[in-house]
Amino acid sequence: MTLSTIWVHAEAMDGTVSSTTLELLTKARDLADTVACFYAGDDADDIAEQLGEYGCETVYQTGDLEGALVGVPVAAAIAEMVDAGDGPDAILLGTSYDARDVAARLSVKLDRTVITNVVDVEVDDDTLIGTEPIFGGTTEVKTRFTGDGPYLMLVRPKSFPAEPSGGPAADVEDLDVPELGASGGARVIERHVEESEGPKLDEAAVVVAGGRGLGEEEKFAMVEDLAKLLKGAAGASRAIVDAGWVPYALQVGQTGKVVKPDVYIAAGISGATQHLVGMKGSKHIIAINKDPEAPIFGIADLGIVGDVHKVMPKLIEALQGR
Repeated sequence: MTLSTIWVHAEAMDGTVSSTTLELLTKARDLADTVACFYAGDDADDIAEQLGEYGCETVYQTGDLEGALVGVPVAAAIAEMVDAGDGPDAILLGTSYDARDVAARLSVKLDRTVITNVVDVEVDDDTLIGTEPIFGGTTEVKTRFTGDGPYLMLVRPKSFPAEPSGGPAADVEDLDVPELGASGGARVIERHVEESEGPKLDEAAVVVAGGRGLGEEEKFAMVEDLAKLLKGAAGASRAIVDAGWVPYALQVGQTGKVVKPDVYIAAGISGATQHLVGMKGSKHIIAINKDPEAPIFGIADLGIVGDVHKVMPKLIEALQGR
């Protein structure tokens, strides 16, 4: 059973569609007969081909927002279409900052509930059911919409694979943004992009993450060195982020980034539930910890019981010698 129409919140930067958008489009193709997108900006033509390749038939763009907060005009435009009877059965959004703002404002304008933190979606009896992890990811529950659509869902990144369908470029249509009043007065004055080298943490094929077992801040350099040699990204547990050793952008876990690389190396990480939620979907997990009872070994494909300060340098040395 499928719905008639699902809209996906499309996000892009510098002409490249976000991986979360592509994941949502892949899932939406299984859930609905027609899949469309809505997009904040006036350059949807630049991403129409990529969106179409993943199943989007039409992308609705707001036009130039002149530095406005994305959530305000996007939610207002979508709500107006829904009120006019031109809306979808459901709307899927990723859990980015802008998407959460859009979802919250849509919830108020449409008087609809939002199901958040979703990791799986299914259709049953003409409605959507979302699966959400609770109690730190140890248990999953399913929540069903019982009211009228459109159904609003915020989906966690890496919940689905992104698989192209080979479709043609999406048609681009303009959204009418209504008068926003005082809520449209806020402006984004400046943006700061964090400088980084190598692949992004949530998109890397290899992730090397360090935890409290490293002992001191300076030892995190081993994690960065190994990640660089493996052409991967460095990550961290919440413990060392809270300790100020590394920035929050590197945190893997329930309150950080969710990663699903081909290889995940956990160095000096015991495996608290909060951390496991963010990486347990990795294809191959390698754990290095001197405590043989560490919870991380319970999900590891390969466990190395040993001192991270001895194991890591040997790994780095071996790779440098290749």
